[in-house]
Amino acid sequence: MSTDLEQFYEIFFEESSELLADMETCLLRLDVNSPDLEDLNAIFRAAHSIKGGAGTFGFTDMTEMTHMLETLLDKLRRGELEVRSEMVDAFLKAGDVIKGQLAGHRGEGQADPAVATAVCEELKRLSDETRMPANEILSSDTKIEAIPVEVEVGILPSIEDSSRLTYYIEFSNAGISDTTIENLFLNLKQLGILENVTLADEKEFCKLKLTTSKNEEDIWETLAFVVDPTNLKIGLDTSKTVRSNAIEAIVSHMDAIDTESFVDEDGLVVTKMPPAPGYGFFPGAPAAPNDTADSEQSLNPLQQRNASDGKNEAQAASNKTPNKANTAAPASETSSIRVSIEKVDQMINLVGELVITQAMLAQTASQFDPVVFEKLHSGMNQLERNTRDLQESVMSIRMMPISFVFSRYPRVVRDLASKLNKRVELKTVGENTELDKGLIEKIADPLTHLVRNSLDHGIEVPEKRIAAGKSAQGTITLRAFHQGGSIVIEVSDDGAGLNRGKILAKARERGLPVHDGMTDQEVWLLIFEAGFSTAEKVTDVSGRGVGMDVVKRNIQSMGGRIDIESAFGVGTRISIRLPLTLAILDGLSVAVGDQMFIVPLNYITESLQPTAADIKTVSGHGRVVQVRGEYLPVIALHEVFNLHPNVTSIHEGILVILEAEGHKAALFVDDLVGQHQVVIKSLESNYRRVQGVSGATIMGDGKVALILDTAALVMASQQEAV
Repeated sequence: MSTDLEQFYEIFFEESSELLADMETCLLRLDVNSPDLEDLNAIFRAAHSIKGGAGTFGFTDMTEMTHMLETLLDKLRRGELEVRSEMVDAFLKAGDVIKGQLAGHRGEGQADPAVATAVCEELKRLSDETRMPANEILSSDTKIEAIPVEVEVGILPSIEDSSRLTYYIEFSNAGISDTTIENLFLNLKQLGILENVTLADEKEFCKLKLTTSKNEEDIWETLAFVVDPTNLKIGLDTSKTVRSNAIEAIVSHMDAIDTESFVDEDGLVVTKMPPAPGYGFFPGAPAAPNDTADSEQSLNPLQQRNASDGKNEAQAASNKTPNKANTAAPASETSSIRVSIEKVDQMINLVGELVITQAMLAQTASQFDPVVFEKLHSGMNQLERNTRDLQESVMSIRMMPISFVFSRYPRVVRDLASKLNKRVELKTVGENTELDKGLIEKIADPLTHLVRNSLDHGIEVPEKRIAAGKSAQGTITLRAFHQGGSIVIEVSDDGAGLNRGKILAKARERGLPVHDGMTDQEVWLLIFEAGFSTAEKVTDVSGRGVGMDVVKRNIQSMGGRIDIESAFGVGTRISIRLPLTLAILDGLSVAVGDQMFIVPLNYITESLQPTAADIKTVSGHGRVVQVRGEYLPVIALHEVFNLHPNVTSIHEGILVILEAEGHKAALFVDDLVGQHQVVIKSLESNYRRVQGVSGATIMGDGKVALILDTAALVMASQQEAV
């Protein structure tokens, strides 16, 4: 198979981004007073994997930074240094630098070399604080006890330059370009002294000798990005390496944990170890088929190693870490493939067209006698069920857990709380709640602003909290859950709450039309006005009144709405309600004249047929209808779109009661047709933006029906009524 590194660039970028996110998550949950070794190992593996890939592609800036990370992390894992909060800060800064470097290599920006240099120097300073010789480490019983932990994941402890090891490396270079091989040799030379011992008659097979102080995993990682792991053998040359006391200690511990070793035909000691834990682009060696023991004995040592790795992996993990035997599923059960979002969107569009075609066929079939065409109707019913199942399955591909968004806020809260001298705990609930990928990408910025707003304006400083009888540490809670056909995301805090009097005073100062009789909900919504802010001074965090109006506009553009609940001195809760997906909508079809419109169901509270006495005309302000003692403005849809209704008077039609952003209105239509699940088509990309319309769909009879922008219609009616 031809291997071209260019085709792996995008995969490396995606994997590195995921590893950086995992590393940041582990860092933020790391307990400085009692650090978890598993977290330290996970952070180390992430940095190590990024370094291996960066070295393969020649990204030396990333290699240097991750190497500094590894050096300090390795000392922490071995207990040579104690974890301190400033180290966590340095690791987070390093992660930010690597993100910038990664973006630079993707052509999406440029990292600041000065910042990278400063972070490298800080990591080196922290790493150089305490140095302990390797023989002193390994001679200590405490340190030796930590060695089996390293052996579990296939890592040999690093040996100082005074105890360099010599490895023989063998792999097939068939199909690998000369340029790739040359780059690979350059990367191996960075690990130590490299010699090529390939024989003249073995042009398709590379035999290398590497003398290095690095461990076997470093060599494995450097090779695994290019060489197929199933054709790779790494052996320790004991005949030309003096085994120090440190190596003796390692080997004795490997024997103690029942690690299998054998001497191959070249006199090399080959140790069977678990495959590398999937750092690079290639999986580990595949599991061997269930053949007999005799067939395994007929294999050469390299084939025996490859064939037994997969089969014994679960057993080895069970023997070495029995308390975590069930935490990892077999690779075959968690396999996945990377598919570009464009392909998924194309498939969703095709399924949408299929849904429309099925609706058209159902409309046509309904005109035939069900008795005479029984099989046709039965087939159409089956087609409808299958189409709906297919539609739901395809839509689920785009669904992602909202943890992809929530995971970025622990860092936001940590950094901002430190800057504002506040103590804040972030809690997340419902992280596995799924949402459409398109909404996931769009909701991140509004949520970021709401979290920052809660931390800045909501949570008080410790002194004020204690004086108010609260704990010194405040709490911000992110919660997500499904409700009906929508997803609700809440940002709540136990801070000071909104000050009604202060908001009204600021609104009057800005000339907004307010009065003391306004409901709390109406007062709270004033904070979404452009340029509105109650901050006493402008800082780089808040105070300019720019943001909350953008949050509201973004939420509305996604077909959602935002509500606020607050109690002074107790806290505030902001709720965002969004449709589950941007591709499909549950709606009520209504008729006006000869046209059909779709009203989103999540805005409808009820429908009724009014009497003439219920309708009141307000001079200069249109009509209102009394519903349970409340007067609601009437939106005559035929007047909005200049149509001729089929009813002669308003009490002959139907009023659909709508609620949006805390306001209600009555939509007057000729008739209710039915409830549908419709495929949303963008009107702007195919025609142009139309006031009061958010999109369009194709009905079963082939006609185009407009989807109403309900929130805009309701708010327009409120402005006319003022």
